[in-house]
Amino acid sequence: MGPQLQGRVALVTGATRGIGEAIARELARQGADIAVVGRDRTRAEQVAGEIQVLGRKAIPLTADVARFDDAERVVNAVVEQLGSLDILVNNAGITRDGLLVRMKEEDWDEVLAVNLKGTFNCSRAAARHMLRQRRGRIINVTSVVGEMGSAGQANYAASKAGIVGFTKAIARELGSRGITVNAVAPGYIQTAMTEAIGEKARAELLAQVPLGRLGTPADVAGVVAFLASDAAGYITGHVLDVNGGLYM
Repeated sequence: MGPQLQGRVALVTGATRGIGEAIARELARQGADIAVVGRDRTRAEQVAGEIQVLGRKAIPLTADVARFDDAERVVNAVVEQLGSLDILVNNAGITRDGLLVRMKEEDWDEVLAVNLKGTFNCSRAAARHMLRQRRGRIINVTSVVGEMGSAGQANYAASKAGIVGFTKAIARELGSRGITVNAVAPGYIQTAMTEAIGEKARAELLAQVPLGRLGTPADVAGVVAFLASDAAGYITGHVLDVNGGLYM
């Protein structure tokens, strides 16, 4: 089978490291041209350069997705430089953990701004182009934490649960124009974000995962590539868990 995404253009936010970087690389392997979007210009250029070696077009773009004008600017740049926008992956996300009674207002606001408002900003900007071409894929990265909660992560859990409701609402709005909207909910994935967990906490986590291992960024990237492909053409408004059975 040839590349499933030949001729498609994908924009991936938070694509400079971790899950986002793995998604960008996998979509490129499947034939898509990629806009690598992140806050770190150097890393965006590096990842885009490595994707170009695969024979795909790739452009690095810096943006703060929490700002609507930034989101609109990068979406317009992708359409101008790569010719269209077929796949949007809203992956950019941050954590500012803390117990509720000690959580600072700015820690709540910043997490909601990047994770939830950022998903809204990029989706709204991308939907305008997708509606004109009457096709598209929007894939939002939520989290197992948005489904089952996690002590010390009220802000992160709320932002990720919000993405689930947002996904379902816009799936209903955009479906008649050939645009599917789905979410992927990773469990505990080995990234810099989870490296911060101590050994004892990691062992306790693993004990709750029926598959007995942490996930890898590649585990998530393969699922995103499926949802971006024609094989997933009749799936919309769905949340696909990639968590090793941690939450069912």
